[in-house]
Amino acid sequence: MKNWLHLSAEGLAAPSDEWPCLLWRAAGDCERMRLAEAAQRLAGQPVDLLLPMEMCSFLRTEPWPSKRRPDAQAIAFAIEEQLGEDLEGVHVCAGRRDRQGRYPVLVTHKARFRALLHLLAALGIQVRSVKVDANLLLDDSTDAVDWLDRRVVGGNLHVALSPQGLKAIEPLLVEPLQWLGDTDSRMLIEAALWSGHGQSIDLLQGEFGRARRAWPWVTLALAATLLFMVDWGFKRVRIQTLEGQAQQLYAQSLQRFQALYPQQTRVVDLSAQLDALQRQGATASTTALAHLVWLTEQVIGGGDVDVQRIDFQAGDGWKVQLTTSSFNELERLRERGQQSGIPVRIGNASKNGNRVQAVLMWEQSL
Repeated sequence: MKNWLHLSAEGLAAPSDEWPCLLWRAAGDCERMRLAEAAQRLAGQPVDLLLPMEMCSFLRTEPWPSKRRPDAQAIAFAIEEQLGEDLEGVHVCAGRRDRQGRYPVLVTHKARFRALLHLLAALGIQVRSVKVDANLLLDDSTDAVDWLDRRVVGGNLHVALSPQGLKAIEPLLVEPLQWLGDTDSRMLIEAALWSGHGQSIDLLQGEFGRARRAWPWVTLALAATLLFMVDWGFKRVRIQTLEGQAQQLYAQSLQRFQALYPQQTRVVDLSAQLDALQRQGATASTTALAHLVWLTEQVIGGGDVDVQRIDFQAGDGWKVQLTTSSFNELERLRERGQQSGIPVRIGNASKNGNRVQAVLMWEQSL
């Protein structure tokens, strides 16, 4: 029997055995309960854990130059600039290569993920795999699924937002979203859980991978002896091969460095010079889209507001053309911004019929 345990986003603030969750025992058999109750219901049965997208970030690498799958460290270095965080503190998990030659990647904080696994183990919950809800949805999907009181989108977005937040960013998307109702959302979710999760990324890999059964001592000793003999016999060949590859890689790196930074005519220490240049040109880790989501959730999403147009210009920030019910509502938008630490300004306000038109501005340079 396959069991799914879906943790809600609201429990992320204070993880405990009171964490609200969904327990799926089969298609059509789903119950809301607390984590402690789910542990009692499972009674030691293995479970497939489903995390909320709010606990992870989703990225894609650039098209990979080699057909051979890179290791986790290579993928981590490839997305480091997009991620904007210290790689030592995050857990990076890659999926299968797509048709464009890119690798989809899920990233979560190591300490937070480790604490979650310890909590589940303490409750006696045996985790068989760990997936993310938005990552279960089809790669080419533009469906906005109603899931645990928020809208979840997979595909190229991989986001989970309130309906108001998702409505606000929809004008920025290349393709319009398909807003599914309760029945269609339930059907799509169950199809993803019971038949469509083969391409999804399992977070139980790398240092969090499932432990394998230990080999018997005799088998282990024979295997170690064989490996030592093979290593000793081909040691020289391997060293020569690695030296040749290292020289080739350094030459390629030097060529690319000189193409990116032609003003660096003298290269003494390639790694140190590259690090210095990257530190000089480092940008803020939050993206324009993340700023817009924050603005929407903290300011716009809480009022009686219709968004007409959203513009962004580097150095000037966001400008949101909107209509609302009154000038008082505009003042409430400005006050919510101040309370949330978002210094918004209201401009070009005018009365048009029974609605007030205005421009909300947030001068946030990236």
